[in-house]
Amino acid sequence: MGSGMTMIPQTPDSGRLEQEQFLKILSREDALARFEIALFPRAIPREARKLADALGAALAEDITAPVDVPPFDRSNVDGFAVRSADLAAAGEGTPVRLAVNGETIHCGIAPTLQVVEGTATPIATGGPLPRGADAVVMVEHTQPAGPDAIDVRRAASPGQFVSYSGSDIARGEALLRAGTIIGSREIGMLAACGIAEVIVARKPRVAVISTGDELVQPGQPLAPAAIYDTNGAIVAAAIDENGGEAIFLGAIPDDEAKLEAAMRRALSDADMLVLSGGTSKGAGDLSHRIIGRLGQPGIIAHGVALKPGKPLCLAVCDGKPVVILPGFPTSAMFTFHDMIVPVLRRMAGLPVRSDARVNATVPVRISSELGRTEFVMVSLVEGRDGLIAYPSGKGSGAITSFAQADGFLRIDAMADQMPAGTATEVTLFTPHVRVPHLVIVGSHCTGLDLVTAQLAHAGLSVRSIAVGSLGGLAAAKRGECDLAPIHLFDDKSETYNTPYLVDGIELVPGWRRMQGIAFRKGDKRFEGLGAKEAVAAALADPACIMVNRNQGAGTRILIDRLLGGARPEGYWNQPRSHNAVAAAVAQHRADWGMTIAPVADAVGLGFIPFAEEHYDFAFVTARKQRPAVQAFLDALRSEEARTALERAGFRPAWPLSD
Repeated sequence: MGSGMTMIPQTPDSGRLEQEQFLKILSREDALARFEIALFPRAIPREARKLADALGAALAEDITAPVDVPPFDRSNVDGFAVRSADLAAAGEGTPVRLAVNGETIHCGIAPTLQVVEGTATPIATGGPLPRGADAVVMVEHTQPAGPDAIDVRRAASPGQFVSYSGSDIARGEALLRAGTIIGSREIGMLAACGIAEVIVARKPRVAVISTGDELVQPGQPLAPAAIYDTNGAIVAAAIDENGGEAIFLGAIPDDEAKLEAAMRRALSDADMLVLSGGTSKGAGDLSHRIIGRLGQPGIIAHGVALKPGKPLCLAVCDGKPVVILPGFPTSAMFTFHDMIVPVLRRMAGLPVRSDARVNATVPVRISSELGRTEFVMVSLVEGRDGLIAYPSGKGSGAITSFAQADGFLRIDAMADQMPAGTATEVTLFTPHVRVPHLVIVGSHCTGLDLVTAQLAHAGLSVRSIAVGSLGGLAAAKRGECDLAPIHLFDDKSETYNTPYLVDGIELVPGWRRMQGIAFRKGDKRFEGLGAKEAVAAALADPACIMVNRNQGAGTRILIDRLLGGARPEGYWNQPRSHNAVAAAVAQHRADWGMTIAPVADAVGLGFIPFAEEHYDFAFVTARKQRPAVQAFLDALRSEEARTALERAGFRPAWPLSD
């Protein structure tokens, strides 16, 4: 198979990729109305029931993430894994032809072939990104060009439709604090990390089935390219929270006969069936094909003009509702709460849920997709002139998008963006706004959790929003946070952080963390070399692939200094965290990258020290006397924090006493 790319003109009769299309896309209101008409009126049975053991309980200890979530870089759409540099000149009139590699990556399938120049690999939603690729193009934006090639008519940006490893939850990140009351969102966070232990109207018995060959139950070993079954746990808990009795039947592999048998058994015993996955266009999506054989009238709606949640499938089989939720956690949970909870509560004899709403301002531009009403999860903080709504930005595959958000805002289907500074309405997930005592916006570090633990144990709520060092400084200047963690190197003065301060912002020393080159142990291109020599060796080997960091990150400044203008293979692969860099190297999708020593050590990588980075705090002077800010400063300077930081591999930059 060739590896070159050819520019060809567009022709009206160019072929299209064969794919299963959704049924007619309905509006949210139309889909819900049709579903309710097919189900009601109906009698409401009554009986006494107990809550699930974990639901409503309080945690007795802090829990930190033992794994990265997702555990690998993965595709957000069905399409092709590509090198964005190959498509720089692509356009409607100037398509780029790419040779198609001889493998197709599905969920649960580990890639074996590298995406080299001029090639592309077919990939399904949730599939692991192969070595060499730094973006994904949607299948709808391609056309076949013979049996072994495609034409692409749109350019791709680095990281397009890719969720990076650890972008949702980072290994060592604080998940839940002692005293937290467990609800469905908290249970979902635990399941995503593989953590296994922690007279009325009769509740409708709701069977829950997860689908997918790639799913592993929490508590079991995580195989390559596998993921923990988050949806099974979080959907079951959400059913219990909203008046139902969940019966989790486990994860069923992508086998049509086995899945149909499981669905028939579920419908014979339960009042309702909820599945997750199996609604999109991938070859393994079987659930919606089976519904037509289970009873009348069958599918009511398959495809709703929502984002997230377009693949939602609603059906009624001989009087029993059947719901197939999208596979990604945020899509699944948003559509469940928005579309399914009203039906479930009505079946349980509960009153209509009332949602609280508040007005807030969006601090950054939010892009959107024309033609679909988009709901964006946001976190709320107090600004100078009212509430500020920060978008999650983690994508529909992120469990924390739903679990840690305060609510969501709506972008109209006819808008392609919501400009920065827009005043909008936010629908809350809880009856009241949860304004935190301390707001931290900037660069995240697992060391930060070691300091804020003391505040959490003292009853102070802390909200940390990771937007990078530059984003944190901008938020501090706008008065949207109390402090901004930063690690920015200034080439002119050859110092950290101080040159970036402005009036009203002051610097408090944090800790030092060693930045360096991470590589797989035993790689002779790096063993025994210094950082500059190692990078020179990597640049001399065309087969050596790097993994970069996102623009605006302090680490990116160090990388560019080392590269001196070079743009080696992998330069445009730009994850947003140290954990994602380490995962790319450990999983052989890259050969080297820059991260911090504690992260490299955690996954068993070799490490070449380069520079001791200054991770400091830019404080908003006008807020420094607030009790929560003073509590943070006390915790930062405490012997307890010093000991914890040193044990984790950091070097505190302050004395024990002033």
